[in-house]
Amino acid sequence: MYRKLKEEFSDVDVVQVFTTDLNGRNISLQVNPKNVESFFDRGGGFDGSSVPGQGSVDDSDKLIIPLSESFRKIEFANEKLGFLIGRISEEHGERSSCDPRSLLEKVLDQAEAEFGLRFLASPEHEFFLLTDDEFSTDIHSDKAGYFYAGPQDKGEFTRRKIVQTLGNSGIHFEKIHHEVPPSQHEINLAPLDPLSVADRTVLFTYVAHRVAYENGLHATFMPKPFNGQNRSALHIHLSAQDKEGKPVFYDSSAENDLSQTAKYFIGGILKHARETSIIMAATFNSYKAYIPGREAPVVRGWGCKNRSSMIRVPYTIDPKEKRFEIRSPDPAGNIYLQMATLIGMGLEGIRQKTDCGKPDIGSNYGKKSTRLWDKNFLPKSMFEALVEAEKSKFLKSFLGSTLYNHYMVLKTEEWEGYRTYVTPREHRKNLST
Repeated sequence: MYRKLKEEFSDVDVVQVFTTDLNGRNISLQVNPKNVESFFDRGGGFDGSSVPGQGSVDDSDKLIIPLSESFRKIEFANEKLGFLIGRISEEHGERSSCDPRSLLEKVLDQAEAEFGLRFLASPEHEFFLLTDDEFSTDIHSDKAGYFYAGPQDKGEFTRRKIVQTLGNSGIHFEKIHHEVPPSQHEINLAPLDPLSVADRTVLFTYVAHRVAYENGLHATFMPKPFNGQNRSALHIHLSAQDKEGKPVFYDSSAENDLSQTAKYFIGGILKHARETSIIMAATFNSYKAYIPGREAPVVRGWGCKNRSSMIRVPYTIDPKEKRFEIRSPDPAGNIYLQMATLIGMGLEGIRQKTDCGKPDIGSNYGKKSTRLWDKNFLPKSMFEALVEAEKSKFLKSFLGSTLYNHYMVLKTEEWEGYRTYVTPREHRKNLST
């Protein structure tokens, strides 16, 4: 495979191999195109103790191994970049137990071996384009609203430049538009298998950040950057087919055209939603978005065409398009962990024949809990999500002890950092006490 790429490498300025840390942030290693052959043979070493969730100082030697099939040539304003996805390995070549990509591969193999299932996935990429990355009184790049098209949408050029850059590398968009809040945008790409989608998401976020920077803007995938505005979500659409390519979630004779397998799959996701919330909404900021009426789910439930439900079943005519839209994830998490965990919960629902209950009727935004801790609702804070994850037998078993422990340590440290930090709001409210 390397020989086929040799000519491609001669036409790029730098080869950059990407993966993610456990938080979901892109990390990468740049390689001289002239020396890339040896890199394919041996991989590149890096200090795992300096990458969140990847190793301790006494066990820090890790390798990033480039995957030749992931190569894409990306042309930016002043550089041709050779993009590759890498897998993380231990120093002697065995797969790292803390590589989220490895977990997703394992889950997809398991789904096919155990149930004969193959999936198609498609996230809705929501993000803000701002004039600055520092906090100030007004950093919006426009005052436009949902579906707006006009000169007030200053981010439109940058948004189109992002999809043009992706398109030139062979990644094509399905639809793009301005979202409801000022400066917020959405880009939807074609559905692919979940592993390819996760790899593509790594590329997408890098391209969005870089193209925005080249055009004098700052792209942010922070879930809730502004008070009183909707969050940026990462709604994930998921469909399944058997080995013959027939849609598994569709049954024309069943209520809502949903097969029993589909209902079990939904049941599994709903059953484990609270204990896996720290994967889907992975940051302290994520939970500031779980507010009724702000297009973020607050209740564990599913519904047909219901955008207040955690899982929405969109209306479709074509059986092949029968799918779920899972609305709880946001773009600050690790896409490999999110995708793997969603599918893992669904598969567990099929195994256990988990009842999904009745679909939501009407809006969930009017539902409120008088209790601080309510199992019918998604966690309201990072602390609540961590407690649920700590109690979870499913999450420990699914992630494996090493990955689970590393992730929980990472997220607990994040929570403690916020818990003990005195904010300006506390000064304004309490300094006169």
